[in-house]
This record gives sequence, C-alpha cells and structure tokens, in this order.
Amino acid sequence: MVATVAPTSTSPRPGYGQLLRTRGAWTFLLPGFAARQPFGMLTLSIVLLVQHTTGSYGAAGAVAATTGVAMAVCAPLAGRLTDRYGQGAVLVPSVLLHALSGLTLTWLALSHAPLWALFAVAVPTGASVPQIGPMVRARWSVRLRNSPLAPTAAAFESVTDEFTFVVGPLLATALCTGVTPAAGLVAEASLTLVGGLLFAAQRRTQPPVVRERRARAARGSAIRVPGVQVLVVAFLGIGSVFGGMQVSLAAFTESIGRPGLNGVLYGVFAGGNMIAGIVCGAIIWKATPRHRLLGAYTALALAASCLWTTDSVLVLAGLGLLVGVCIAPALITGYTLVGDMVAGGARTEAFTWLTGAVALGQAIAVTTAGQLEDRLGDGAGFLVPMAGTLFALLTLTALRERLTVHGSAPDPD
Repeated sequence: MVATVAPTSTSPRPGYGQLLRTRGAWTFLLPGFAARQPFGMLTLSIVLLVQHTTGSYGAAGAVAATTGVAMAVCAPLAGRLTDRYGQGAVLVPSVLLHALSGLTLTWLALSHAPLWALFAVAVPTGASVPQIGPMVRARWSVRLRNSPLAPTAAAFESVTDEFTFVVGPLLATALCTGVTPAAGLVAEASLTLVGGLLFAAQRRTQPPVVRERRARAARGSAIRVPGVQVLVVAFLGIGSVFGGMQVSLAAFTESIGRPGLNGVLYGVFAGGNMIAGIVCGAIIWKATPRHRLLGAYTALALAASCLWTTDSVLVLAGLGLLVGVCIAPALITGYTLVGDMVAGGARTEAFTWLTGAVALGQAIAVTTAGQLEDRLGDGAGFLVPMAGTLFALLTLTALRERLTVHGSAPDPD
C-alpha cells in the first residue's frame, strides 16, 4: 500500500517547490518525462519523414493520423487494464511494442514502401503509445490524497505536458531537418523505450491494485460519467489545435522557404501553454472549475479563429502564443474536473479518455489540415483549429450542467 504523503508546510498556498519535495516524486517524474516524448514528437516526426519520402502532406498527415486514431481507441483500454492489473504489467509490453513498431515504420518509409504498409505499421505504433501522463497523475492522486497539494500536482502535470510540446516538436524538427528525416522517429522510439522501462521499474510509487479496485474497474467504464463525455469533446477540440498547428505551420514555413522556422513557431505556441500553466498553478481560484473551463475555452476558440487570417511570421507567432496561453487553463481545469468526477478505481482510465481525445482530435486535424494544405494552400489548414474549438465550445456551453462536481469521488483504497 502506498502511503499518502501529507504536505510538509501549513502554507495556504502550496507551491511547486513543496510539491517536488514529496517523498519519492523524482523517482517517477524523471523517467516519466522521457517516456512522455511520443506525445510531443511522434506526429510531427511522422509528418516530416513521410512528407520527405512521398512529397505529400496529405499522405504524411494520413499516416500520422492513423497513429493518433489507434492511440485514441486503445488508450482507454490501456487505462482500464492499468487500473485492474497495475502499471508495470501494462507499461512494459507497451514500450517494447512501441519501440519496435516505430523503428519498423521508419525503415518502411525510407524504403519507399507502399502507403498501405505505412498505414499497417502505424496502427501498432499508435496503439502502443505508453500512457505515462495518466499514470503519473494516478501516482500523484494516491500519494496526495486529501492533501491541499493535489490541485498543484494537477497544474504541474499540465505544465509538464506542455513542456513536452515545447521540447518534442523542436527536437523532432531539429533532428529531421538537421540530421536526417528518420532521426526524429528513431530518437522518439529510443526515449520511449528507456524512459518507459525506468518508469515501470519504480514500483514503490505505483498505485496499489486491490480486489475492490479490480471489481470497480470491471463493473463500469469512466466514460459512462456524463461529465467525462463532455470533457472528451472539449479535449477533442484541444487536439484539433495541436494537430492543425503542426501541419499548417510546417506547410507555412516551407511555403516561404524557411522550414527551420517550423519548430520555432510551434515552440512559441507550446511555450505559451507552458507559461500559462505555471501561472495557473500558482493562483488560488475563486471561480468554480466549470466557469473557469468555459471562460478559458471561449478565449481559446476566439484566438484559434484568427490563425488563418495572416501570412506574417511575426503576427502568426503572436497569435500562436495567444492560443497557447488559452489552452493551458482549459487543460488544467479539465483534468482537475475529471479527477473529482471519477472514483479512484477508474481514475487512470478517465485520464486516458482525455488523453485519447486529444490524440484523436490531433489525428483528425492532421489529416484534414494536410488535405486542405495540399488542395488549397494559403494557410487553409488553420481553419481546422477554428472549427474544432468552436464546435467544442458550443458543446460545452449546451451541456455545462454536466460539469458540476457533486462531491469528491471516493477512492476504494
């Protein structure tokens, strides 16, 4: 049984420093960071490699989207199995399969294999993406149960996610454009393998699996909770921003003859996420989570709707920064809400529904934006984040009553 760690200070405003002094935290945070890189590197690495070997953003986006769809479909299943059997039992085979599939996809692309072969290997590559973020959140949930540090941990995890979106695309772009188009996927597979195995080895901080938890996980899925369904739609919209930005920025920088700017512009966008996440975690909010989510999402939809209106690098960088700043509060609040809505025996699965929704939204956006850029050009791919966020905002507004938390979910441990 993992002990619950009480905060070491009586400060009414627990901060990140206090959180990081939690016993055993660094043992899973460091390897977990390395193993999270698929989410930041995988899609863009595939887009850059396949576009290089086929000359088509549409084909590249479709292959990348296949990995995203496979991840979105399989992530909740992986989360459910994790709740039932434990993190190590699911994680070790996942990272082994992901590394093997990613390297195979790289070899096939460089060999100019038929497109159907790339699609076939993209499926296990996406399906086996390790769900490290939800696993880390589940470890925090157990160790900080009934602690005022729990909201700080939620913010910290969102900041960490955003940081991977800063480092991942920059690293993928630098490797694919500065070394070889295959270097991004090779590095991603290597980081996943090493980081995932080291993370799985940290057994002392894993959430325990007990009979009550297995029984609860077997009885019902977290997606049956109405509020989770609404949040899934919201996170689909967030995924549309990530996917649409990745393809559209790559197409834009290539159209002006400066492909190296792709990583910089995406880094500005992701940097806005990270900075806003840090600030959000340091604020004690008076507004309810539901109102915070609606406010943040309204701002996000408005900012995303402006992306397609400019062909200036500086204006696009400024708009990307603004979009990034708006995403972080929505992500943090969404994860906080789902943690309160779902009982501990299904919490990892609930987190993976949101992670999978981002992946699915990203997959749809990558495919759609790629087709728009191939056929229309002129930044048409930026219409995808606008459409995705506006649809999600309408859904959130119409079904906002489902986002009310009627008390803290019990933990069967």
